[in-house]
Amino acid sequence: MSLSYQNFIPEKAIPFVQFLIDQHSFDLKIVNQRATKHGDFRTLPNNRFQITINNNLNKYQFLLTLVHEIAHYVTHQKFGRVQPHGKEWKTVFQHLMLPFLRPEIYPKEILPHLASYLKNPKASTDSDVNLSLALRGNVAETGKTFVFDIPFGDLFLFKNTIYKRGNKRRTRYECLNMQNKRVYLFNQNTEVKTTST
Repeated sequence: MSLSYQNFIPEKAIPFVQFLIDQHSFDLKIVNQRATKHGDFRTLPNNRFQITINNNLNKYQFLLTLVHEIAHYVTHQKFGRVQPHGKEWKTVFQHLMLPFLRPEIYPKEILPHLASYLKNPKASTDSDVNLSLALRGNVAETGKTFVFDIPFGDLFLFKNTIYKRGNKRRTRYECLNMQNKRVYLFNQNTEVKTTST
C-alpha cells in the first residue's frame, strides 16, 4: 500500500477502519480519479481481494466509499454471489457504518443526511442529492458549478458538449444537447462549466 489511507479519512475514524482492515483480508489501493466511480471491490486472479478508492475524494466521501467497498467484501465472504447492492449488502453496509455515525467523525451538517441515506442505501451516494451536496460541503469543484445553479435557458459545458438547461423534473433537469438536439436528464448535483456568451 503506497499511500496510507489514514491521510484520507477523519482522524477519529482511523481506529474503526484499522479494526475492519485487521479483521478482513484485502488489498487497499488508492488510485487516481475515475469519472464513473469513487471506488470498487474485486477478486484478483490469485484469489486475493482488492478494494480501490479514488484519491480525489474528500475525507468524508473517502470514508463512506471505503466502508461501502468493505461491505461488498464482507457480503461476498458471508453470502457468496448475491446482488451487488441487494438486501444482504445493505444490511452489512448499515452495520459497518454504525460506529462512524458520530459528530467527531462526520460533521453535524452531514450526519442527518447520512443517517437518512443509510435507511435504504443505494449503489451510489451521488443518487442521494442532499447527502451528495453535504459531503461536498455544498461547493462545486473549482471552475465548475452545479446544474441547479445554471439559470433556465442558459448554456453550459459538460464533457466537451454544450447543453441548454431546461425544466426541472422531480430531482433532475431536462437539458438540450445543442449538437444532436436530444434532451438528456441531469442529476441536479452534476458539476458543469458555464459558457461565456
